[in-house]
Amino acid sequence: MKLARGFTLIELVITVAIVAVLASVALPLNELVVQRAKEQDLRRALRDIREAIDAYKQAWDENHIAKSAGDSGYPKKLEDLVAGVEDQQSPKKARIYFLRRLPRDPFASDPSLGPAESWGKRSYLSPPDEPREGEDVFDVFSLSTATGINGRPYREW
Repeated sequence: MKLARGFTLIELVITVAIVAVLASVALPLNELVVQRAKEQDLRRALRDIREAIDAYKQAWDENHIAKSAGDSGYPKKLEDLVAGVEDQQSPKKARIYFLRRLPRDPFASDPSLGPAESWGKRSYLSPPDEPREGEDVFDVFSLSTATGINGRPYREW
């Protein structure tokens, strides 16, 4: 006598139910991993841009960048960090570059925006609690209205 080999309907239903439960647990975990990666990109981009702005200011303080009356010593626009400026102390007038490329805000919602437009900019004369654009770029922040895993809005990072 030969017995038929195979799965019963109940075994198949139980297997599908187990796979569905595992998938429902893994999906939110995957979203958290993606958000955490974007947050790391945001931290890195903010650090890189802010370090470049500080290096620009230091070069201005050390008279490597041409000064004019009323200047704060900060770049007029973010693109200046990539385009570079002429070194006033170099006999050959070499250029000083502060960034290789300007990173985009990873939380920028509009993909048609360029890297510089994806960031909020704060001028030197702008108060920290109400950042506004002005004649220079003293700091940058995310324009995202979302809140991070740590509970702080991305605008405040």
